[in-house]
Amino acid sequence: MFAKSSVIVCALALVSGVLSAPVSLSKRQNPCFVTGSVALPAEVADSLAGLSGVTCNPSVEVIPGVPDVTSNGVSFSSIDFQKSKLSPVGFALESFKTPCDPAKADLDLLQNQLNVYLAVEAGVRSQPNTSAVLAKLKGPKFFLQFQIARARTALGEQLGVADTVEHQLGKVTKNAVGASADEIAQVEDLATTL
Repeated sequence: MFAKSSVIVCALALVSGVLSAPVSLSKRQNPCFVTGSVALPAEVADSLAGLSGVTCNPSVEVIPGVPDVTSNGVSFSSIDFQKSKLSPVGFALESFKTPCDPAKADLDLLQNQLNVYLAVEAGVRSQPNTSAVLAKLKGPKFFLQFQIARARTALGEQLGVADTVEHQLGKVTKNAVGASADEIAQVEDLATTL
C-alpha cells in the first residue's frame, strides 16, 4: 500500500511540475518588450525571434505598459511618430527617407528602425485596449517595410510577393490613419522610383 501511494504522489508531483512548466517557461521566453497579458497573433509571435537583438529601457514608457526599445543604437523614442504633429504616414515620409536612388539606402539603418517599430507593435498588442494606438503605429511600420522593399528591389533582389513594393504600398495606404491626399500621393510617387 505504501509503495503504491508513494508512486502516486511522485506521479502527481511530476504531472504538476510538467503542467506548470510551460506557463513559467513562456513568461521567461517573452522578450522584454512583451509586457502585457494579451496573447499575440501568430504572425506577430512568429516574428519575435528576429527581434532577439532588441533591448529595453524599462525606465521609459513609450506607450502605456510598453518600454522604450533599442536596436543597434536606434531607439524607438528617437523616432516616435507620437511626438509629431503630422499624420503617422506624414511623419514616416519626413523621418524615413531614402536617397533618390533607393539602391543607395542604408538598409541596416532602415532595418533597425523597423525592428524597434516591430518590437513596440508586439508590446502594444500584448496590452489590452490599444487598438487606437496600434492603428496609428502601423502606418510608419508599413512605410519602413515599403522603403526596405524599394531599396532591395533597386538592388535587383528577387522578393517574395508579400515583400514587394506593390504589396507594401497597399499596406501603407490601407493603414494611413489621418494621412492627407498629398501624403498618399507622395508614397505612391516613391513606389515608381526604383
